[in-house]
Amino acid sequence: MAAAFAVLSTAEAFAQSTNPPEMVFVKGGSFKMGSTEGYPDESPVHSVTLSDFYIGKYEVTVAQYRQFCNATGHRFPSEPTDKWYEEHGNAVQWQWNDTYPIVNVTYFDALSYCKWLSDFTGDTYTLPTEAQWEYAAKGGTKSKNYKYAGSDDIDDVAWYDETTRERGPRSVGKLKPNELDIYDMSGNAWEWCLDNWGNYTSKAVKDPTGPEQGGFKVIRGGSWYYVDDMARLTSRDGPKPRDTNFNYGFRVVKIAKK
Repeated sequence: MAAAFAVLSTAEAFAQSTNPPEMVFVKGGSFKMGSTEGYPDESPVHSVTLSDFYIGKYEVTVAQYRQFCNATGHRFPSEPTDKWYEEHGNAVQWQWNDTYPIVNVTYFDALSYCKWLSDFTGDTYTLPTEAQWEYAAKGGTKSKNYKYAGSDDIDDVAWYDETTRERGPRSVGKLKPNELDIYDMSGNAWEWCLDNWGNYTSKAVKDPTGPEQGGFKVIRGGSWYYVDDMARLTSRDGPKPRDTNFNYGFRVVKIAKK
């Protein structure tokens, strides 16, 4: 089934191109994290309790990241080129579009954006923990237990390899949101999380931040380049924090004031 999407309104396009990013409040609660039906690193399923937080309604966009780079002198990432694609067995490319998710950013690039955003606004922004990411993607207290973020039909909610035909990401917010009105948590761009990658335990935890040490960081959500299985809500991967490519982007979390 072809993915159906709406044309962005002026207000939506503005929200996706200005800082700070539009945020969604996520009421804290308890949920079962992980899966017994996925890959081994998705288990054991364990109980997690989270405090309230805010999370980006959209992935951080090209325009938002460019504003950060212009303000700080931070290096803006290079576009993938024909040569890069040819070397990797794919001859397509795309140009930066202000409403696309920013990609080609490392974990440390994403943290630098969060630090600037915190200084810029006076609020505390960071990357979502892996638990915050999964809880928000599942719809928090409004969860309907979907397989993907907002639907059991991936074409409703995600850009992945069968819809994009490996031609790059798409503008954020054009497919259906999930139960919390958050977009693109399945597909479009992999999203960096704060945690070191590591195996789960069966122990119940509160506000977990992952292993204290580790050489890899968690990414979640799949991307336009990957198959539907990677867009499941419990699927996870763990690249090195200085790695990046045309798949890696992020969204931000704002700490809820008590």
